[in-house]
Amino acid sequence: MASHSFQTFMQKMDQEREAREHYSQSLRRVRLAMDSLDGRYPLADDVRVEPVDAGGVPAEWVTTPVSRSDRAILYVHGGCYIAGSRATVRECCSRVARAAEARVLNVDYRLAPEHPFPAALDDVVAAYAWLLSTGQDPRRTAIAGESAGGGLTIAALMKIRDDGRLPLPALGIPISPWIDMTLGHQTLVRNVGRDIASVVPLQIGAQHYVGTGDPRGGYVSPLYGDLAGLPPLLIQVGGGEVLLDDGIAIAHKARRAGVDVTLEVWPDMVHVWHWFSSEIDEGVEAIDSIGRYFKRLAA
Repeated sequence: MASHSFQTFMQKMDQEREAREHYSQSLRRVRLAMDSLDGRYPLADDVRVEPVDAGGVPAEWVTTPVSRSDRAILYVHGGCYIAGSRATVRECCSRVARAAEARVLNVDYRLAPEHPFPAALDDVVAAYAWLLSTGQDPRRTAIAGESAGGGLTIAALMKIRDDGRLPLPALGIPISPWIDMTLGHQTLVRNVGRDIASVVPLQIGAQHYVGTGDPRGGYVSPLYGDLAGLPPLLIQVGGGEVLLDDGIAIAHKARRAGVDVTLEVWPDMVHVWHWFSSEIDEGVEAIDSIGRYFKRLAA
């Protein structure tokens, strides 16, 4: 059963449902809604944020007093490929940094429609290359991201593998990943009333990101790609979210390809509940699980 904190949170979200639906009907409104996450939860006093140029990609280091200099997580924000920024996930990144006892490289990839596929993917791979160029050991490194960032996490791992120029990181951590641009899964309909996310922003994002390309291209929709040879994956998805089927489907496909997969389906949780850890106990618990997993594989 979901915690009392989650039930209280959802009561508040139900009161805001009409406003959220209003802010999901166009590109401009989706961007405004994502930008509203910036500053929703203040950073802890001991969090340090340092802007950096990660190989031409705007980024920032997010660290805490327990962040080890030899551990790093490259973090990729969500936003349907059309919205969001490192500012919208900064507080969440600080929690990941603390739980994993690592530095978090929080990156700002280019957004569609101004920059459709493959701009975002190229930026994530470029930031990873820059990270390794600083001397970071890939065996103590992860790529993580939520929603569209979860899809980019898997796509980046595939691209790094295929290019063959860089060693793969120790692991990937897709959170509530969006991995199918065809939007064909049943929970996109079945869980609409249970989730804080809706389908319209995904439709807008798919249209702008894919453009005239193939929505079943492997780097666009990792569900249709070759997942063999990827590092271990920790996939977290909420039982009440519209992208539940996406997370389950990519986990099953990766396992069939021989990838070491840990799939965590968190009952009742909504899309990227981690964002709301200041209000939801399960958000704290999920991030703690990420920290344990990372420290075990990137020791």
